[in-house]
Amino acid sequence: MIAKSHISGLSAAVILVAVGFLLPGCRGAKLSTANEQMERGEYFDAAKTYRKIYNKLTKREERPQRGEVAWKMAECHRWLNQFARASAAYQNAARYGYPDSTLYLHMAQMLHAEGKYAPAVKAYSDYLAWRPDDKLAQNGLIGARMAMEKKGATRYVVKNSKLFNSRRADFAPMFLDRSLDQIYFTTTNEKVSGNKRSEITGMKNGDIWFSAKDEQGQWKRPEPVEGELNSELDEGIMSFTPDGQTMYLTKARREPNAHTGVEIYTSQRSDAKWSAPVKFEISADTISSHGHPAVSPDGQWLYFTSDMPGGIGGRDIWRINLRERQGSLENLGEWINTPGDEMFPSFRSDSVLYFASNGHPGYGGLDIFRAEMTPSGGWNVSNMGTPVNSPADDYGITFGEGESGFFTSNRGDNRGYDHIYSFELPELKIQISGWVLDRDEEPVPNAVIRIVGNDGSNQKQVARNDGSFSFPLDRGVSYVMLAGAKGFLNAKQEFTSDTAEEDAEYGVDFILASITKPVVIDNIFYDFDKATLRPESKTALDEMAQVLRDNPNVTIEMASHTDRKGSDEYNLDLSARRARSVIDYLISVGISADRLQSQGYGESRPKTITKKLAREYPQFKEGDVLTEEYILALPEADREVADQINRRTEFQVLSIDYRMF
Repeated sequence: MIAKSHISGLSAAVILVAVGFLLPGCRGAKLSTANEQMERGEYFDAAKTYRKIYNKLTKREERPQRGEVAWKMAECHRWLNQFARASAAYQNAARYGYPDSTLYLHMAQMLHAEGKYAPAVKAYSDYLAWRPDDKLAQNGLIGARMAMEKKGATRYVVKNSKLFNSRRADFAPMFLDRSLDQIYFTTTNEKVSGNKRSEITGMKNGDIWFSAKDEQGQWKRPEPVEGELNSELDEGIMSFTPDGQTMYLTKARREPNAHTGVEIYTSQRSDAKWSAPVKFEISADTISSHGHPAVSPDGQWLYFTSDMPGGIGGRDIWRINLRERQGSLENLGEWINTPGDEMFPSFRSDSVLYFASNGHPGYGGLDIFRAEMTPSGGWNVSNMGTPVNSPADDYGITFGEGESGFFTSNRGDNRGYDHIYSFELPELKIQISGWVLDRDEEPVPNAVIRIVGNDGSNQKQVARNDGSFSFPLDRGVSYVMLAGAKGFLNAKQEFTSDTAEEDAEYGVDFILASITKPVVIDNIFYDFDKATLRPESKTALDEMAQVLRDNPNVTIEMASHTDRKGSDEYNLDLSARRARSVIDYLISVGISADRLQSQGYGESRPKTITKKLAREYPQFKEGDVLTEEYILALPEADREVADQINRRTEFQVLSIDYRMF
């Protein structure tokens, strides 16, 4: 969709020769001048000339010619990556009836690159009504809809690398070697070697600059490379052999009255200086462009971009064997290449290739794609998603440590200038935290928590003084947690962390039961005046059974208590039967009978108010004993509350060495 004929400039295809537009002759010397400028790829100058001509064509009978000039002006702005100006000019061409259906394809692409997804979808659809089999438009429509639905968001953090960027275009960063302490890039800043401004971009021609890290690991201010590498011509977009001693770079050829093309050169490093570039011969083809070199990590292959015959689309990615060049030239095929442009290859490993494309479905302009080689020799291609990709051009990625590095984008720059951005994928922050408390919701001192994952992880921690704890976790792992403390029964919990790629915080609390004092089991319900357990008691009883499973060496007494109403004999009998009902249930779910004893206490053991009960019922004080005498002295409304507290089911640990000997 977007390609340039120079290496310094405003878009991802900056180093490729532009396809010449063989335009019909038009009246007027200035129009012929503009056509010649455009045919040579001098889009910056041509756009200015077309604008002057367009503004003079005001008569009604000149409308067809005005439409044609608007079309040519739009094409210049498209090559210059000036998306808004291009889409406006295409719309003018359509208004004046320019008779070329590809107008709607290019207009859709420019709207797409502006982030105007709904109008882009309409323009793609209008074009596909005429050309339903156009693969480029089909993928563009898919990409615009994908962007409109905000699909493909990732956790990458992207920032403008201001230290590397000038007020002009800076792009195509590349680390020198795996030490990752030097980074090279192409710049068109005002301090580059030449003084002449390009007719193609209006900027100076590009040079290669670099930045190195200081002793503290911080990047220093960029400076030109030393040696004979840079000249008044365009140099840039480079790659290095694994030892960092040989640079493959792109260099523009400029000949009067001819298209601008690019070729691959090599330069040798000696004592931090780079030698004068020497042309690297790929084929006998002197018309096609060859650029964007990328040396494979094993040093065996050179991948590059070219518009040579035999490709699939506009610009394709090819490769050639550096050890045995003869007969090794090959196109990467339809897994990678499309009818659009595929450019800027770079490597993460021998089997993971990154490249930029406007032919695969994307968010607009050039997007960065990841391609992983399959065992059969094909490639699985995926879009890197947002925010690495944007509506504008995104390309030229290089990786540093882990999931971090730099890439190029002209997002947010109305001039179409490229800038270098950093990216980083932060580590996922997944953790579980909570408290270890007793049944009165007070912190348990010196509680020990263990967490074991099915990934083999095993962590241990002592709870803080307030009973709190936290552990880091991994995604999609099943964990078992166990909390225990001296004088308390153990408690166990199980859970599985989510597989989603997002930060997550899990919460779990452990409520430990005391070994030395009775523990109330809440939510045990009986039918009125009976010992029959009601169905809603099942949850609490199942939890009690699990406590016994988690503490297999414990025996307990299960006790039931009644309120003060009724005779002593009746209450003793009712509480005994109720305690027995609980024991029978626990036996029915697999708890050994010889670990269980039942006891009915009737009203003989009134409840003592605990700190927790005092918080729930502020009419009572901690330490109050709910005897019949105490209750009768209460206001009428509080007597029923006290009776309710006395009606309870408790368990008491009898021993902790069951079957240990």
